Amino acid sequence: MKYLIVGNGVAGTTAAENIRRIDSAGEITVISEENIPYYSRIRLIEYLAGEAATKDIIIHGDEWHRKHSIGLLLGSRVVSIAPEKNEVVTDKGERFSYDRLLLATGGKSFVPPITGSDKKGVFALRTIADADEIITHAEGKKKIILIGGGVLGLEAGNSLRKRGYEITVVEFFPRLLPRQMDTEGADVLKAQMESMGFTFYLGATTKEITGHTEVDGVLLEDGTHIDGNMVIVSAGIRPRSELADMLGLESKKGVIVNDRMETGRENIYAAGDLIEHREKFYGIWPAAEKQGETAGINMAGGEATYEGTTMSNVLKVVGVDLAAAGDIDAEGSHESIVTKDKEKFIYKKLVIQENILAGCILYGDISGYRKILKAIEAKRNIDDIKDRLKQWDLNVLQ
Repeated sequence: MKYLIVGNGVAGTTAAENIRRIDSAGEITVISEENIPYYSRIRLIEYLAGEAATKDIIIHGDEWHRKHSIGLLLGSRVVSIAPEKNEVVTDKGERFSYDRLLLATGGKSFVPPITGSDKKGVFALRTIADADEIITHAEGKKKIILIGGGVLGLEAGNSLRKRGYEITVVEFFPRLLPRQMDTEGADVLKAQMESMGFTFYLGATTKEITGHTEVDGVLLEDGTHIDGNMVIVSAGIRPRSELADMLGLESKKGVIVNDRMETGRENIYAAGDLIEHREKFYGIWPAAEKQGETAGINMAGGEATYEGTTMSNVLKVVGVDLAAAGDIDAEGSHESIVTKDKEKFIYKKLVIQENILAGCILYGDISGYRKILKAIEAKRNIDDIKDRLKQWDLNVLQ
C-alpha cells in the first residue's frame, strides 16, 4: 500500500504516525513545501524573539522519520493531482503514485485588501520562513505596527518588543482577543500590556498602509496616522485549498469531509486547517492533531471517527497563561461566576447555561483548567455545587 501525504504540519505528521502504527509495511511519503521537518508553529514566537533556534522548535526531525520508515521530501510543492492515475506531480517534475492520499496543506495568513498592503515592509507570520523575513527586515527599524489583536498578532508583537521595538496594535474589534476574551477580561489584558509599553487603537479600521514604495505608517479611517517602519498583519487564516479546488472538492469554510476525514473523492482524505467538519472550521492545533490521527487510522484500514473538538486554547499571551474553552459568552447573556484581581492582572470566569458548565476564561492563573474543561466536555450540571464554585472551590469538580 502506498500512502502519500501533502503537508508535514501537525495533521500530516500525526496521520503518518498513525498509519505506521497500523501498517508496518506500507510505503509512506510526506511532501512539504517547507525546508525543515515538522516543527511547532506555536513556538514560532519564541523563535521570533530570539529565545529558540530552529533545532529547538523541530518536533520530529530526520532521525524520527528514518526510525518510522517515513519518507520526507522537503522543499517541494505539489502542483497537480491526477486522481484517475492516482498520481501527483511536484514543481520539480517529480511524480508520485498513491493508493491513499491525504491533503494536509494547512492554512495561509489572510491579508485583507488594504490599500498599500503590497508595499515593502508588510508581513504576515505563519511559517519559519516568514519569521526569518520579519527578523531580517526589522534590523535597523524602530516602530512596528500590528494590524490585528488576535493571539498570534499579540504574541508576535511581544516577541519583537523583547527585541527592543516599539509596538502599536490596531484592532478592528473593540477588545483584544475577541475569540478568547470577553470585554472585562480583555481590559485586564490590555492594562497589563500597556504596562509593558504596548500602544493600542481598538475599534479602529485601517484605511491605508502609507509610504511611497516602503512602509512609513498606517492611516486609520478616522484620519489618524500612526508612524511605523513595518507592518505585520494578523487577521486570521484561510485554508490553502488550491489542490482541493483542482480536484473539484466541495468547499465552504474549508474542504468538506465526513467523520472519517474522507473527501468526496475515493481514497482522498483531508485534515487540519484545510477542512470543514460538520459545518465547523477550527484552525487550532488540537483539532488538526485529532483529525490527522483519524485520517491516518482510516487510511491504513482501521476504524476511527472524528466527533469534533471542544474549542479550547491554552496559551501564553505576552508570557502570561491564558486558557479559554467552550462558550466564553462575550456578550454576557448567560449566568457567570467571575473573579478578578486588577493589581495582579488575574481574570477568571465560568459560564453557566441552565445549570450546565458551558465555558470558561482563565487569565493569569489557569490552575484547575483541566478539571473545568473535563466538566465542560461532560456538560456537567453544577446546580448542587454552584455555591462552592462561587467561592472558586474547583475541588468539587472531581
